[in-house]
Amino acid sequence: MKFIIAIIKPFKLDEVRQALSAIGIAGMTVTEVKGFGRQKGQTEIYRGAEYSTNMLPKVKLEIAANDEIAGQVVETIQQTANTGSIGDGKIFVLDLASATRIRTGEAGETAL
Repeated sequence: MKFIIAIIKPFKLDEVRQALSAIGIAGMTVTEVKGFGRQKGQTEIYRGAEYSTNMLPKVKLEIAANDEIAGQVVETIQQTANTGSIGDGKIFVLDLASATRIRTGEAGETAL
């Protein structure tokens, strides 16, 4: 099993969610986060004053997937979240040792 973490632009969330549903992903965790990378923040104007923000709003997706579909999940996120501009985000893939469904006690891939 794999644990996939993706950091994407917030306006791409619905499009990515629909694309993942189409390939059979039944659930994910979504968190609103802030961060920066090569983008180094941005300059904005608020009430006529220019100020610099060094943390940009992003969305963090967490998905547990079986090994057979993990590559397709990564590819789907990469293609769907891509705008071609700096700050599109990152995808991390980690090995997932175990998963347990709390309600039924199912373990392993059946818990996904």
